[in-house]
Amino acid sequence: MTMTEAKPMTDARQHLIVALDYATPEPALRLVETLGESVLYYKIGKELFTAAGPDVVRQMVAKGKKVFLDLKFHDIPNTVAGAVQSAAALGVSLLTVHALGGSKMLRAAAEAARQSQSKPTVLAVTVLTSMDEVGMNELGIAGSVEDEVLRLAGLAISAGCGGIVTSAKEAPKVRQSYGRSFAVVTPGIRPAGTAVGDQARVVTPADAIRAGVSHMVVGRPITAAADPVQAARAILEEIAGAL
Repeated sequence: MTMTEAKPMTDARQHLIVALDYATPEPALRLVETLGESVLYYKIGKELFTAAGPDVVRQMVAKGKKVFLDLKFHDIPNTVAGAVQSAAALGVSLLTVHALGGSKMLRAAAEAARQSQSKPTVLAVTVLTSMDEVGMNELGIAGSVEDEVLRLAGLAISAGCGGIVTSAKEAPKVRQSYGRSFAVVTPGIRPAGTAVGDQARVVTPADAIRAGVSHMVVGRPITAAADPVQAARAILEEIAGAL
């Protein structure tokens, strides 16, 4: 299957989110221009949002891109609801909250999104992909990573969230337990042959699709590539081949 076939390309683009992990908006916006129509979704996280503020989100939305605002809100329910309302007003498509904020906070976030005009999907972060069982035990959380992901996923789905964030390694069990009516977004995606970096639980794009992931976040394999366009296309080809 080649990138000249329009349908696989279009389908694949719905599954890829490029992480704009930059300290200033200029290189982020240059990358968006470089990648052009190859990429539809972009993640804006704490580093870029803290440096550039909501204007960078507005610029992305104005370019017709879908923004995944990954700020991982975790506070009292009213505060998180207000933050979700503000994010929705910016026109973001996806946003994150921490599942460890509890059911009241998760419900407040989901309701705020539903009541907004843009209705972004609220994603509950389960266990960070940099975390392993040793790290969980340091926090007083017993059991396996998979057990904790399943517990928090169930909490989030019951509270009305539109999806979760987890490693693709836990995605099959999440799908088996709770079905396919919600998004599963996965960081820690590394194409075969690339460096793992600071992620403890990583898989390839094809593995992620086969595991039931709906959206995968890819950063350095594209943003640090000598040819970002070719790197993105290679990942899209891998996704398309697994669909």
